[in-house]
Amino acid sequence: MPVCTKKCGKNATLRRPKTGDTLCKECFFEAFENEIHFTITRAKLFKPGSAVAIGASGGKDSTVLAYVLKLLNEKYQYGLKLVLLSIDEGITGYRDDSLKTVEQNKNDYKMPLKVLSYKDLYGWTMDEIVKQIGRKNNCTFCGVFRRQALDRGAAHLKVDYLVTGHNADDIAETVLMNILRGDLARLKRCTSIITDNGDGIPRVKPLKYTYEKEIVMYAYFRKLIYFSTECVFAPNAYRGHARTLLKDLEKIDPSVIMNIIQSGIFTSNVLMYIIS
Repeated sequence: MPVCTKKCGKNATLRRPKTGDTLCKECFFEAFENEIHFTITRAKLFKPGSAVAIGASGGKDSTVLAYVLKLLNEKYQYGLKLVLLSIDEGITGYRDDSLKTVEQNKNDYKMPLKVLSYKDLYGWTMDEIVKQIGRKNNCTFCGVFRRQALDRGAAHLKVDYLVTGHNADDIAETVLMNILRGDLARLKRCTSIITDNGDGIPRVKPLKYTYEKEIVMYAYFRKLIYFSTECVFAPNAYRGHARTLLKDLEKIDPSVIMNIIQSGIFTSNVLMYIIS
């Protein structure tokens, strides 16, 4: 059994996918949490006393995000007022089950929870939409509706920020998708750690530099409860192809995730320079 590279004297429990360091659980927790704290403070993501809505799906990303934000908020006295915001798309066998996990998060982390449904907002559910249009492009439609629903929910709650659990893998996948589609104009938005839809409520991605594998490891060793079933419509999504490509590249070189993100940022900056 290798010794923890942080020289704490304990045996290592895991190897970090991002750095290759062999760490004990406690040192991994510290490194994981400190990186997110550094991301938040370096980018000055929040102002003290702000109200923050956490986009909560019950999945690993939003569950870990809620847990870590609560922990860091208390540890470093950010002064944030945290609330969970969930969207019920009306997908039977998926969202109805995941919302039970969100309720568990609400109780475990002692945060207020607001749930908005497509049915209430738009008058129909995703199940009803798919019956009408079929499974082709339904993830694209759902993504648009979900983003709008989160914006409306954040406005209803009168929060100052909306945070989402987009991690480094998600962002790298989106960069690949935009490049493969030839849609370079979207690179700036997808790689930005904070964006504004024009409604005055910025969207923030505190997990921008956090690897998906490490989020899973953190949730596992922290014994966090999360919903892990994939959406029944997800296998038809274009993103799945980008995800497969990214995972294959990651096997060769784990740093490819950050390299793709940095390439997306660089390309976006070059385009902005040319346009200006």
